[in-house]
Amino acid sequence: MSFHKQKTLKKPIQLKGFGLHSGKPVNLTIKPASPNEGIIFIRKDLNKNNIIYPHVNNVTSAMLCTTISNEFNVKVSTIEHLMGAFYGIGIDNAVVEIDNEEVPILDGSAKVFVDEISKAGIEIGETPIKVIRINKLIDFKEGAKSISIQPSKINLEIDFEIKYKNQLIGNQRNTLKVYEDDLEDILNSRTFCLYEDIEKLRSMGFAKGGSLDNALVVKDSKLLNKDGLRNKKEFVNHKILDCMGDLFLSGYKVIGKIKCSQGGHKLTNDLLRKVFQNKNNYSIFEINEKNIPHSLVYRQNLKSIA
Repeated sequence: MSFHKQKTLKKPIQLKGFGLHSGKPVNLTIKPASPNEGIIFIRKDLNKNNIIYPHVNNVTSAMLCTTISNEFNVKVSTIEHLMGAFYGIGIDNAVVEIDNEEVPILDGSAKVFVDEISKAGIEIGETPIKVIRINKLIDFKEGAKSISIQPSKINLEIDFEIKYKNQLIGNQRNTLKVYEDDLEDILNSRTFCLYEDIEKLRSMGFAKGGSLDNALVVKDSKLLNKDGLRNKKEFVNHKILDCMGDLFLSGYKVIGKIKCSQGGHKLTNDLLRKVFQNKNNYSIFEINEKNIPHSLVYRQNLKSIA
C-alpha cells in the first residue's frame, strides 16, 4: 500500500450533536472529495455565499476555539478537533456540510470523527501528497507563552507543555513524532476546563453546550468526570490535538519541529501567520519515494502524511 498518496473517505458519514460554545444542535455530513480539493466547509443552512475554506488567512477568532469565516462573514467555529482528526488519520480531501455555525463537540475529542471515518473507509488515490517544509527557525511569544517551529528532515515533531496552578493538572509535557508514533491517546483526549471558570465562560458567551459528557472538568484537585482520564497525559495531549488541527490550517501536512509552552489556538495561529509572511520561511513540494526516506514511505503505521 502506498502511504504518500492523497486520501479521502470511501463514502459519506453523518454526525449530529451540539456546539460546545453555542449550545445549538447541529448536523454534520463529511463527504469524499477529489484530489487537490483539500478540506471544504459548506453551511447547508444558507442558500448562498456558504463555502468556507479552513486556512490560516480565514481565521477570524482563535479565542477558546478556532473560527473561520469567508468574505461574506459566514463562519464555522470549533473546527480544530475535526481538523485534528483529518490530520491524524491522513484525510487530505473532504467536503464538510454543516447546518449551523459550530462543529458538534461530540465527546470533546476527535475520537468519534476518527471512528466514523475509519468505519466508512479511506480511499487512497494516485495523486501525491503536498507538504510544507519549514526552512528556518520561526518563533512567537506572548508573555509567558511561547511557540516555535524549526526545520525537520521528514517529520512533524511536537514538544508541548502546559503549566497550571491547579494541583491535578499541574505541569504536563509530551513529545511525539506525528508521522511515526501511535496517535490514539492524542486523538482520544478531551477538552478540559476548571470548574471555577465555567460561569465566567458562559457569561462571555462560551461553553453553553458544555457538560461532563463532552469535557473534562476539574474542581480543586478532583476530576468531576466519573469515568476518569483516558490516559495519564490527557490534558496536554488534548492541547497537542488542538495544535495538530490548527497546523492543518496551513493547507498542507507540515514538516517541522514544534516546541510550545502554555500555548493554544491563538499562539499556533500567530505562528502560522508569521511563517507565511516570508516565502523564504518554507517550501512546498510533493512527497514521493525519491524525496523521503524509504522506511517512511512503506511504514505500515504511518498515519498522517500518509
